[in-house]
Amino acid sequence: MFGLADTVAALLAAIPAAPVRSLLVIGVGAFLEGPIVTVAAAALAGAGQLPWWGVWLAALVADVVGDTALYALGRNGDRPAVARVLNRLGLTEERREVLTREVHTHLPRIVIGAKLVDIGAIPAYLAAGLSKVGYRRFLAWIIPTSAVRAAVLVGIGYAAGDRLATDLESRPWLLVVGGIAVGLTLVLGRTAIVRATGSRRRADARS
Repeated sequence: MFGLADTVAALLAAIPAAPVRSLLVIGVGAFLEGPIVTVAAAALAGAGQLPWWGVWLAALVADVVGDTALYALGRNGDRPAVARVLNRLGLTEERREVLTREVHTHLPRIVIGAKLVDIGAIPAYLAAGLSKVGYRRFLAWIIPTSAVRAAVLVGIGYAAGDRLATDLESRPWLLVVGGIAVGLTLVLGRTAIVRATGSRRRADARS
């Protein structure tokens, strides 16, 4: 969550004079910070300061660009220098063969699971590129799942902003607090899902 306060401050400063520029800030913030900035920006939309569809579109584009960057990096994973980067990003030798096989046979399940649990997205999308999954096929699943995910996050923020519109005008720092709270909730949820999935896999391996 490093830089969240600066991102929100820049967003608030940009809105009165240039709402389009503020949407660009949202896109960059969503690319760097993910759900936290999206929810915070959607709260501004709920308060009537930004169009909700602009926040949704900026979050969607940022999501697809980030996923594409991981795919492109994995696509060049046969190069020794890139292979070392993939290993540092979580696509280790042990996981490489399993994930590349999985993305070929179960790409929809892998994409949806990665969208639900962000911590698994990096190795999954790297593996999609490494296994040479067609980019059009990759986008065919990435775009709709990213659209739904962005819509859910925007909906959460919009509902909060609509209820707190008056308070946000006098206390904009509530965006930071709310964004951090949502971010922590998402992190805890992801951790619980990862632990549950890991326990299930270990149990299956023993049996």
